[in-house]
Amino acid sequence: MSSVISPGRNIVLIGLMGSGKSTVGRLVADRLDRPFVDTDDVVEHDARRSIAEIFATDGERDFRELESAAVRQVSALRGQVIAVGGGAVVSATNATALRGTGDLVWLDAPISALVMHLTAEAERGTRPLLGDPATLQATLERLYVERYDAYKRAATHILATEGRPPEVLADEVIAWARTRPGLLAREERL
Repeated sequence: MSSVISPGRNIVLIGLMGSGKSTVGRLVADRLDRPFVDTDDVVEHDARRSIAEIFATDGERDFRELESAAVRQVSALRGQVIAVGGGAVVSATNATALRGTGDLVWLDAPISALVMHLTAEAERGTRPLLGDPATLQATLERLYVERYDAYKRAATHILATEGRPPEVLADEVIAWARTRPGLLAREERL
């Protein structure tokens, strides 16, 4: 008789762009031997265009529809580490879908760290919501205020990132996950 391994719930990383969701998520996935999925990558793959191109030709509203489809797709499976776009959980429908199969960890990064991390991307124009590099800090402050309540409502756990390298944050996500019933499979808790 073979035993069936039941995958744990998804570990979902939320937060503003540049907070380290993809970097920390890949580390957590590697350490737990889980698949890593970034909803931005799913959107680009399914649309066969970059997010910047989607914003430029179709606008933010169409991007958000594609993002919601990606959230539904990744939420249909368990046992993954998922990084979602910074605005994904502003939609209550997306937050509910993600919570259906996962626990959400908010990587709460200070604006000053985000500015340092995102300046080059703002200059290249690869992040459509950032706009003019000269107003980067103001843009990030506005997005933080606009999304704060949504992050707080959606998050099962909040992890301050200030001054902590991704490896330490990944260790902390895993340590926290070990305290959550059903989040990790039995094999992952060992």
